[in-house]
Amino acid sequence: MLFAKKQSLIGLDIGSHTVKAVEIEAQPGGGHRLVNFGISEPLHEAIVDGEIMDRQLVTDAIANLLETRGIKTRSVVAAVSGRAVIVKKITMQNLNQDDARQAILWEAEQHVPYDINDVSLDFEVLGPAADGKQQQVLLVAAKKDMVLSFADLIREAGLTPVVIDVDSFAIQNALSANYDFAPGEVIAILNVGSEITNINIVQNGVPYFTKDLQIGGASFVDAVQRRYNVTREVAAAALAGQRADLDVAPVVEQTCESLATALERAQAYLRTTGETGPIARIMLAGGGSLTPGLVPFLETRFSVPTEIANPLARVQYDPALFGDKDPSQVSPFLTVGVGLALRKAGDK
Repeated sequence: MLFAKKQSLIGLDIGSHTVKAVEIEAQPGGGHRLVNFGISEPLHEAIVDGEIMDRQLVTDAIANLLETRGIKTRSVVAAVSGRAVIVKKITMQNLNQDDARQAILWEAEQHVPYDINDVSLDFEVLGPAADGKQQQVLLVAAKKDMVLSFADLIREAGLTPVVIDVDSFAIQNALSANYDFAPGEVIAILNVGSEITNINIVQNGVPYFTKDLQIGGASFVDAVQRRYNVTREVAAAALAGQRADLDVAPVVEQTCESLATALERAQAYLRTTGETGPIARIMLAGGGSLTPGLVPFLETRFSVPTEIANPLARVQYDPALFGDKDPSQVSPFLTVGVGLALRKAGDK
């Protein structure tokens, strides 16, 4: 067994704005406990669309974060995202294990817009297709040079990468561990980061649709800044409810339109293909999910329950870890890190 009693590891979320580290420990009697966490200072464009632009700044941020928070564990599960990562569900013939591997490799060449020799490829057979004669397969591909560079960066920070995962899967894992979803329930998971929002539509644990949008928490700040001709600091304060003289509601609603339109198109596509029914619930994650007005806007627009997911709903923790901060205002930032740590902390 790789993870013995009381052993923990770090879920490391290297985002475009900050680095988040989450240390989780599997409990002997079952369940998990949050041991420690940390969120770095802003990275100032050190990472753009999943690509690292300033390695030294990022490695320093990781090392300083772990030192400041007193995190001693060095085994890390991290995640990649961005244009160099492809997640696609395909349908193909039922084959035995050996033939399936070769057929899937051929199928991947048709769906991945890179030389197949230049990507790290993984797949999971999800089960039979609707017609019973074929099977559904989830393909995941990432450019090898990006994955290797990412792993090297983690080593440069003095850590050991155990697994490199994908952001959207980590979030899905965090929610699956903390919520009970009804059979057949279609869940739209929106991870609203600083620069990018990832849409992941899931049913019965299967991701049917994933897409990255160039909309994030910074988009709301930019919109308020343009509307009222104020500094970024003032715009951010207004969104945090600290400037009653600036009405951010119409600005938030306008920015949300693009997000809602993308979700509507995804739902229409899945309905047309007959793969899933309508969205039954919307779950938000990421720091941008705390934007005031976002939850009620989406709830009204789609007429389904909408909430900010709590990745610690079933995870034990000492409230003192959060100091004087409200855990509900911090936990959305930790969703990817929690999902990474939970996935591996429970593995055998």
